[in-house]
Amino acid sequence: MTRPALLYLTHRIPYPPNKGDKLRSFNLLRHLARTHAVHLGCFVDDPADLARVPELDEWCEQSCCVPLSPRWRRLASLSGLARNEALTLSYYRSREMAAWVARTVQTYQPAQAVVFSSAMAQYLAPHPELLSVVDFCDVDSAKWAEYANAHRGPLSWIYRREARRLLAYETSVARRVGAVSFVSEAEADLFRALSPEAAAKAFAVDNGVDADYFTSDPDSPSPFPEGEIHLVFTGAMDYWPNVDAVRWFVREVWPYLAASIPELRFTIVGMNPTHEVRALQDDPRIQVTGKVADVRPYLRHAEVVVAPLRIARGVQNKVLEAMACAKPVVASAAAALGIDAADGEHFVIAREAADFVTAIRQLLAYPEHARLLGRAARSRVLERFSWEANLSRIDFLLERPDA
Repeated sequence: MTRPALLYLTHRIPYPPNKGDKLRSFNLLRHLARTHAVHLGCFVDDPADLARVPELDEWCEQSCCVPLSPRWRRLASLSGLARNEALTLSYYRSREMAAWVARTVQTYQPAQAVVFSSAMAQYLAPHPELLSVVDFCDVDSAKWAEYANAHRGPLSWIYRREARRLLAYETSVARRVGAVSFVSEAEADLFRALSPEAAAKAFAVDNGVDADYFTSDPDSPSPFPEGEIHLVFTGAMDYWPNVDAVRWFVREVWPYLAASIPELRFTIVGMNPTHEVRALQDDPRIQVTGKVADVRPYLRHAEVVVAPLRIARGVQNKVLEAMACAKPVVASAAAALGIDAADGEHFVIAREAADFVTAIRQLLAYPEHARLLGRAARSRVLERFSWEANLSRIDFLLERPDA
């Protein structure tokens, strides 16, 4: 049986799935490819990913992967000031991408389109005949508003402007497409509150985690020396909320723990650490790994995984992955938001620095309680966070966007 053509647009190449947004966009690609001939258009902002483009053939009928230089696109995005539009739209505006989309629609005549991130919805405007679902994933405009509150001066003004302009654009997109989806019910509710005129178009399509890949395996080789106790944080370390999180943790929480637990170490695992992150290693008990081949050994052999994000949107995959590995997680309220799990039963939510100190000390002092919390966390992942089960709602939206 011939699979129907489907247009799929993403702001970043969905392979390899090595960071939060790519995990969702890749699993969505893999899901769509089971029932559709997928025509993928995306940007590539990491030169290393260009070598992986041929691997997309496993899931795509064809693909258009346009290289994007973040430095130059940041400059180009300033044209949005003159256009009175969100800078995000200018950042991802490309004549090459628009031409490819037009050719694909004319040649293959897809009836449906799935778009990942609001910025890519601009390529749907010339093609209103497509039945489209736009996966906003997060309310990006709210992220910029949080950035504005966390900064001062010109940056705060730019971020606040971006929040306003992008929300107006997100609302206009939601009103003209079949449906828009979000990574959690909390994000969908936020969008409904911010854009009541488009509320009926907003749906939650929860994230998942590969629980066959992220498993508990305490007998596997450990990356840590014997006799040490490890706290672990994972994430892309050039992403500002992650940078802010570890710097805050080292400043506000770490000294109180390190002073009383000599064997304690803090390991920050993730690609592209900034200078500010690397500087944290001035404390010899803090390690910054940079990119690692496999994050699982660090999770599996951590005593506690921490997620002290002060700014977070959507669902934190880092939390779900640690839970799938049956590790006790101490997360900020922002990092826990959107995860359908119970505080004290599946993870611990810490709202202040003192809460992090207390929760981590208790988990280290009572290892059996920590193990029970980790086992409950994995059970919750298996029960609630299957990619296939959760992404099946996209199929429903493609068939019945008015429901």
